[in-house]
Amino acid sequence: MLSFVGLGLFDLEDISVKGLECIRTADILFLEAYTSKLAGCNVKEMENRYGKEIQILTRHDVEVDPDPLLELAATNRVVLLVGGDPMVSTTHIDLRIRARMRGISTRIIHGSSISTAVCGLSGLQNYRFGKSCSLPFPHGSWFPMTPINVIAENIRQDLHTLVYLDIQDDRFMTIHKAVTLLEEMAARSGRHIPLYVGIARAGSDSPVVKAGDARTLLATDFGSPLHIIAIPASLHVMEREYLELFGGL
Repeated sequence: MLSFVGLGLFDLEDISVKGLECIRTADILFLEAYTSKLAGCNVKEMENRYGKEIQILTRHDVEVDPDPLLELAATNRVVLLVGGDPMVSTTHIDLRIRARMRGISTRIIHGSSISTAVCGLSGLQNYRFGKSCSLPFPHGSWFPMTPINVIAENIRQDLHTLVYLDIQDDRFMTIHKAVTLLEEMAARSGRHIPLYVGIARAGSDSPVVKAGDARTLLATDFGSPLHIIAIPASLHVMEREYLELFGGL
């Protein structure tokens, strides 16, 4: 059996009781740590809490060659630990499909997700979000323009945009870096982003939420990762009031 267990947003305290019970009865624990990470704890602390060894999976292990994982799940109780909520990422949807095609039973234990936490912290209404996008670090001459195109189309439809910031093995994209990149994309495409909402460390005891233009966000100290950005379209009166009270708009 293959169980997908969501770890929640920030640290060891975010996992559900159901998730902990699934870990307790597991034969093998894996952790997928490239689509999301818990900024408030490390793998050693997780192992100490769970009392079991955790094997780290790379993107290649999950997306390209998941056969060893699936072979183990065919005869063992395998748990795949995932930051946030497991099925937000298409990576895990694909893995569950592969398991089903092999006749392997699967289970999902959900965790809190950044996609809903952003709504709670910013006051931006969930039903008003359009297509989300990911903002990668540019590499060499590669400077993708997809994020600004997604944002522009959402704004045209009066929809908000959730912008996921790149996570790599050795670095996390910050709000400052993301705003700088988005401003360059906007300039190259003749567009303008009037309002940003930057959120840092959702799920922690000290999240930072700041709404404003590019200059305002670049002047704000958001502290340590993980960071994320929302780009609002027009604001409902309640959204504006919430951002004024909790986001310094």
